[in-house]
Amino acid sequence: MDYKALAQQTAQEILGYYQDTSGWKVVKNSKKITVSSKASKKFHGNLYRVEAMIPESTSKLSDFLFKPENRVTWDKSLKMYNMVLKIDLDTFLCHTITESFAMGSISPRDFINLVSVKHYEGNMDVISSTSVDFPAYPPSSSYIRGYNHACGYICLPVQENPAYSKLVMFVQTEMRGKLAPSIIETTMPSNLVSFMINVKDGIKTQKIPSRRGYHHNGHSSFLKKK
Repeated sequence: MDYKALAQQTAQEILGYYQDTSGWKVVKNSKKITVSSKASKKFHGNLYRVEAMIPESTSKLSDFLFKPENRVTWDKSLKMYNMVLKIDLDTFLCHTITESFAMGSISPRDFINLVSVKHYEGNMDVISSTSVDFPAYPPSSSYIRGYNHACGYICLPVQENPAYSKLVMFVQTEMRGKLAPSIIETTMPSNLVSFMINVKDGIKTQKIPSRRGYHHNGHSSFLKKK
């Protein structure tokens, strides 16, 4: 599989979701976090859009979200997040296992995701993720293997205050298993708000050095949008 080509394609899909302003319905608004949704074109479920302002520079926010080392220390929805294949500095495969949620009505899932970060003009970062098959980590009997259709984050500076960033997250997760769609639709918005709160709280307590200077010295996998 050409992972770098798939990563580029997924990043473009995330940009497309960001630029698409039609058909979104606000399903939750809490703690200055807005969750909207529309029917996914990928599966019989929803594509969610989550927006918030984060009190951190865009470069440090994107590094915080992208780096796998500390993910489980702040992301309370995960019990495991491991890099299983490093493709290059900005692209890797990860194996994640979620915690149960919805008061235990949704059991833990595991995922194999291709994760990539790309830099665009305007100091905007796109962190994309999509599920892939990886023979070294086949599905096991311990967990239901879920599937993430194109998901990701858009991180960009707030022009009037560059110390803040706008974070827009897109999620379209196929949980699989024997779950009623109504359970997912009822619980997902609150879980997405909780995730954003975890981001805000987590980035306050972790000092993440910026990688941006390194990329601007010629690392070729950061692509500029023409």
